[in-house]
Amino acid sequence: MSYVAVYPVATPSTPNKVLTHGDDIAATLAEHGVRFERWQPSLIEKGASDAAMIAAYQAQIDGLGYGHVEVLSVSHDHLQKAELRAQFLKERRYCDDDARFFIAGQGLFSLHIGDYVYAVRCEKNDLLVIPAGMAHWFDMGENPHFVALRLFNSAKGWVPELTGDAIANEFPGLDD
Repeated sequence: MSYVAVYPVATPSTPNKVLTHGDDIAATLAEHGVRFERWQPSLIEKGASDAAMIAAYQAQIDGLGYGHVEVLSVSHDHLQKAELRAQFLKERRYCDDDARFFIAGQGLFSLHIGDYVYAVRCEKNDLLVIPAGMAHWFDMGENPHFVALRLFNSAKGWVPELTGDAIANEFPGLDD
């Protein structure tokens, strides 16, 4: 189930609120310029190519206006899953929006906004657009399973600027 849990930075073990209704999640995140929505699923055959997955959502992709899209897929048997997880758990910013659409599986984005962390669990059919410059990290879990579209405007937009803050270590992850 998708949700947003809002944690004060001072008390990372206890959220102030947890929202599970899609409209509530979208409204709460929109207050900070973050876009959350659920897309209607498209029929995609198991084992479909990256091109087929992109084609299945081409109309929605075009509506977002990003110039580039790629498929990111990580499963429990990925040889570098631990390294990838550690990499994404570092708080970062991008000079472009961080836009993801989950075709399958799940992941946890944590957005560091002022004195709060908004932990957003995304799952199949969820779109999350984190605006350029917003500090955040991503947890795929110890045994990851997700297929997501990454949408962006330029290759430079996907070069992270690491904040150097170890805040991600203080908050619950996907498996907690």
